[in-house]
Amino acid sequence: MPTKIKRKAPDTLCIDVGGTGLKIMLLDSNGKPLTERLRTPTPKNPTPDKVLATLELLKKKVPSFDRVSVGFPGVVKRGTIFTAVNLHPKWVGFNLQGELEKRWKKPARIANDAAVQGFAAIRGKGVEMILTLGTGLGSAIYTEGHLCPGLELGHHPWIKDKTYEDFLGKRGFKKYGKKHWNKLVEKAVAQTVATFNWDHLYIGGGNAKEITFKLAENVTVISNEDGLLGGAALWQHDF
Repeated sequence: MPTKIKRKAPDTLCIDVGGTGLKIMLLDSNGKPLTERLRTPTPKNPTPDKVLATLELLKKKVPSFDRVSVGFPGVVKRGTIFTAVNLHPKWVGFNLQGELEKRWKKPARIANDAAVQGFAAIRGKGVEMILTLGTGLGSAIYTEGHLCPGLELGHHPWIKDKTYEDFLGKRGFKKYGKKHWNKLVEKAVAQTVATFNWDHLYIGGGNAKEITFKLAENVTVISNEDGLLGGAALWQHDF
């Protein structure tokens, strides 16, 4: 009887592209970290060439990997970037998936950064939504665990022709101060449940820790590290 060859489960290099920082971590097939999280500032004037060159340097600091997952701050469809408000206009129309596969000779998957973070947190039941409070405002929505790609709530007009991101992103936090910013976040949470009728909301991003108001039982603050941990889960879903 022929000997069965035990195949190695794939390790995933997970990348989180942010407006202020680039982060990577190597995960095993179960989503468990094989390395520490490595971070470096997002380059000034963050064009595709500059960001990819910086990621190349980060990649050299981790062991070999089998596939790549990327969370990107903008609308992503079929591996191509459609919006990149907090990075550079040259990203629009850029096929990031194809470029990484060509450079690194590994299969890659690209999704909105909030969507990737959500994949690490969602339970796959009902309508679930994630909001990320960081440089901008990230958002994603899922039904029965399936991502509905393309949602970009942050740039939707909200108050006096200003967007959600104008109030809830990093600029809004600095402009309005922590107390008033919290009131705006609380108002936005109420608005999203009235609009999307979600069953559970997850709040992530660097400024999630600044929330001071009492959250409902079906609202959960999640770790910012989920932006990387969701990279392995990205391969378990079609979107």
